[in-house]
Amino acid sequence: MSTPNSPVQPLAGQRVVVMGASSGIGEATAAAFAADGAEVVITGRDQDRLDAAADRIGGKVSAYRLDATDRAALDAFFAASGTVDHLVLALSGSKGGGPFAELDLAELAAGFDGKFWPHVQALQAALPALRRDGSVTLVTAASARAALPGTAGLAAINGALEALVPPLAVELAPLRINAVSPGVVDTPWWDSLPAEQRRAVFDGFAAITPAGRVGRPEDIARALYLLATNGFVTGVVLEATGGATLATGR
Repeated sequence: MSTPNSPVQPLAGQRVVVMGASSGIGEATAAAFAADGAEVVITGRDQDRLDAAADRIGGKVSAYRLDATDRAALDAFFAASGTVDHLVLALSGSKGGGPFAELDLAELAAGFDGKFWPHVQALQAALPALRRDGSVTLVTAASARAALPGTAGLAAINGALEALVPPLAVELAPLRINAVSPGVVDTPWWDSLPAEQRRAVFDGFAAITPAGRVGRPEDIARALYLLATNGFVTGVVLEATGGATLATGR
């Protein structure tokens, strides 16, 4: 990726759609593509937050209010979008966690409704608009493989998304399908925790992670950019966890 002031614009003339980009990982990813000259469309459910993100990003960025749970709205959006070279699905969800014995199955279903199904129907709706040899990159989560107590529901949601990647990479070729599986990343996803508790959680994860810190949105954005723009990579789920999932740790 070039810097914002670099004269090199390797993605000039390409259109990128980043869904779930009003903050955090999605916004950082949109910024990475915009810095390299792409025309970027960011989507989310709050127009004010999207507009603020677009202002922060700069470049050829436009903001479009879109609810990824609304299939008719998705179909209309992509029907009017023109050709999309790269699609990034950074649609986050927060429901479905908790100890399994007490897990509210309605909350687990809501977790699938908030993350799994929006990813699936957004990709289906986008297919007619996607460049034949373009890319789709999903954002999952390392909970799919981390085996942490209290995350069985989250593991099921993100594991289901990751299971889609290899067969879709073959079925939809030459369109490339990949995913990035982040570990703990300092984003607004954690804002429901009081600041002191959030810091304690981050410090605890940093202490057991070889990288010695939690992730930043820009870390995950670089991984997403890499998978989207490398034409020889498909069917991959790339972990971006700072080494937290290594068997031996430090």
